[in-house]
Amino acid sequence: MNIGFDAKRFFHNRRGLGNYSRDTIRLLSAYYPDNNYLLFNPSIKNCVPNILNSNTTMVIPDTIIGKAIPSWWRTFGMKHDFVSKKLDIYHGLSQELPVGIEKTGVKTVVTMHDAIFMRYPELYSCTYRQFFIRKNRYACRVADRIIAISEQTKRDMMSYFDADEAKIDVVYQGCNAIFRQPASDSDKQQIRQKYQLPQQFLLTVGAIEKRKNAEVIIKALHAERITIPFVLVGAPTDYVKDLKQLVRQYNMEQQVIFLHYVASDELPAIYSMASLFVYPSVFEGFGIPVLEALCVGTPVVASTGTCFEEVGGTAAHYVNPHDVEQWATEIKHLLTDDWVCQNMRQDGLSRSELFVDKSVAKSLMAVYEKLI
Repeated sequence: MNIGFDAKRFFHNRRGLGNYSRDTIRLLSAYYPDNNYLLFNPSIKNCVPNILNSNTTMVIPDTIIGKAIPSWWRTFGMKHDFVSKKLDIYHGLSQELPVGIEKTGVKTVVTMHDAIFMRYPELYSCTYRQFFIRKNRYACRVADRIIAISEQTKRDMMSYFDADEAKIDVVYQGCNAIFRQPASDSDKQQIRQKYQLPQQFLLTVGAIEKRKNAEVIIKALHAERITIPFVLVGAPTDYVKDLKQLVRQYNMEQQVIFLHYVASDELPAIYSMASLFVYPSVFEGFGIPVLEALCVGTPVVASTGTCFEEVGGTAAHYVNPHDVEQWATEIKHLLTDDWVCQNMRQDGLSRSELFVDKSVAKSLMAVYEKLI
């Protein structure tokens, strides 16, 4: 098959959507090497470094207007290449499809990640919301198949964007294979020294933004005088200013550590050195950091009311994202109960096997095969 992908995030995004795009294409090209994978990239400027396999090809704009206005090409122009490239399937990896694609005769799949901007409209501008509401509804309407990354996302797509349940396949994500390769003691020691990490610490990973809700952990540590350091790894946003103000208010400058620019290949060692992984986010479509922590055997405490229980199952513990007292109680409990934590480590490793590369790749290909 010739399978095309919206590869904007593959080439230009270092966060969740970019990682999803890179993992999807990596898995398919590795486990189903007989197919051709065409990556439609609107611009070759400032790309994330990637090594393409022999069965993957980057496609860029070749017209004057496409080169001049990459966003126009991605939304309206590139579909004209689908016929000439003899695509069998086009997969929109980030909740959108080109306008008019239903007229090309090419079968279409779209991955829907979440409806956070609908659930929490106060975090987004009205313009942003209206723009993406139209894009998401259109994609759900014209796609031949819809991939939801969790049952929670499936419900949201049906509720917010009128997605047809009969077209939806739930395909859970995996995570980068580096999290399944134990970090050596020497690697951990080197990274500990590089970032001046303490011997014991709580860890959270992900963009440091308001929705991730790191303040509840800081408040919990302060309220119960829990002295273990708290390490936040992720790209900064304006929310960091609020957190640092809170840290100063509580005189916790030596306890709360911000690491904004950590290389991906250093993350497994950092996860494995953590005493606990805490993820108090109020909402996610899937929660890859939870899976990454499970893969390295770090005990996980995550929020209730979102999709995390689909990922962690009974291997993780769950707390109301807004309840400071509950977070404090759970953290204190796990820091003092080695037996429970050891069971969580073993259960987490077992749970992570549900999301191995081969299973994810097989599930993705099963969606495509429904269309051929």
